[in-house]
Amino acid sequence: MTVFTPDLANMPDPAPNPGLRVQDFHCLAKAGFGDGHNSYAHSMAWYKGKLYMGTTRSNMCMLKLQAAFSQLPLHVWPVECPDDRDGLYKLDFHAQIWCYDPTTAKWERVYRAPEVEGLGGAMVAREIGYRSMEIYQAPNDPEPGLYIATWAPGRAPGGLILKTFDGQSFSPVTPYGIIDPPISTTRSLTAFKGRLHFAPTARRGTDGGQQNSAGLPIVFAAADPEHDEWEAVNIPGFGDANNLGIFSLATVGDTLYAGTINLNGLQVWATDGEGSSPYRWRQIITDGGGRGPLNQAVACMTGFKGALYVGTGIQGGGYDRVNNVGPAAAEILRVNPDDTWDVIVGDRDDADREPLSGLRSGFGQFFNGYMWAMTEHDGWLYAGSYDWTVTLKWSTLAEAPQRVRKVVGLVGSDAMIDAEGGADLWRTADGENWIPVDRRGFGNPYNWGIRNLLSTPLGLWVGTANVFGPRVAVKETNGTWRYVDNPDGGLEVWLGHRPKTLGR
Repeated sequence: MTVFTPDLANMPDPAPNPGLRVQDFHCLAKAGFGDGHNSYAHSMAWYKGKLYMGTTRSNMCMLKLQAAFSQLPLHVWPVECPDDRDGLYKLDFHAQIWCYDPTTAKWERVYRAPEVEGLGGAMVAREIGYRSMEIYQAPNDPEPGLYIATWAPGRAPGGLILKTFDGQSFSPVTPYGIIDPPISTTRSLTAFKGRLHFAPTARRGTDGGQQNSAGLPIVFAAADPEHDEWEAVNIPGFGDANNLGIFSLATVGDTLYAGTINLNGLQVWATDGEGSSPYRWRQIITDGGGRGPLNQAVACMTGFKGALYVGTGIQGGGYDRVNNVGPAAAEILRVNPDDTWDVIVGDRDDADREPLSGLRSGFGQFFNGYMWAMTEHDGWLYAGSYDWTVTLKWSTLAEAPQRVRKVVGLVGSDAMIDAEGGADLWRTADGENWIPVDRRGFGNPYNWGIRNLLSTPLGLWVGTANVFGPRVAVKETNGTWRYVDNPDGGLEVWLGHRPKTLGR
């Protein structure tokens, strides 16, 4: 698995810092660690000098059995998958946690989800994915621990929060379902002012791949997740019934931010977290920042130079077929310390809201349906997208906008995939002037998402979403389709750092 061994003793000085280029990145793991069912690098944490990464399994097979995706205008389903739910549960659903030790330059699989008795009596994988990680020290913890939010498949007893101190043993600190009503997963664990926070994204028993709206648009908090009751720290949906869920949590200084999914357009709320529950919240952005439903959800948020940067998206990969929203590319918004906000990357008719970067939505690329991950590293803000260009391989284009059909008709889908296939990674030193690092999924068009970005002393880690394994559909010369092994399918992990400059 190891391609590159960083030299910790000879890391470059951070200034002057020109930022990372694509040639500064090296692949440390590919093909899902040799298992193409490892689709998403869904969570990452730097803990005790090592990288921990949680996977999610067989995402494309779950989507095949979800109503919103089962009728996609495709010639063939892109990945070889079962045709029913019983077949789905015969797959190896057991999520995994991997650890990279820089002292040995090797990966170790330190955890695999156990089997438990499911809701129907059969044995099932307890977790299909590990969706969030956070380092936190509860009042009774002897030291900061690594807390992990799980994603339970629909037939499992329910989601859990796990904890480890040694990176080898992972113990539940909550009952199945975590809260009442019980849930199967959460997107974000966030430590803030002595409490651990999360927002649920699916109720227990939710089957298939729709894991983004639990009907519980509530942030929960506990000082001691193992012993305390989880308290709701906001009124449901912040008083707006159209807030279907809370997608993202982030902290900047003494402020906790929450970003919602809302069919009328996302909202961003802020609190100082002081006083008793519920916290006092103030609304910063509503109606998708003036873009309405095309900014349906907050896909990610992060702090940079005292401001909050917000990446948007439309669920379903930039096209919500259930609610007939999209397709549209994603934007980046910025919340300033005084609660004003700006459009950084996006589309606006209002001259007062023109994007400060001069870049249209999706960094000018229509197929960038989400801004999926952002983080600060060595004085630069990095943003990674979800890019669905590669699906042109299998699409009939029946639902594509006219401009997409026209371009594909002119240059062909293969040429478009060669030029634009794969997720984008961009960076900025000031929040407004952006530079592309890579626009082609690190040379693999099946890397359709930058799912995680993590800044560490070792460098900037990038974990991809790559659902096109282990076998993918290819078209024969006679027009028929067959499934073949795909060595480029399955998540990848990349590490970027600048080499030491001669004479410095």
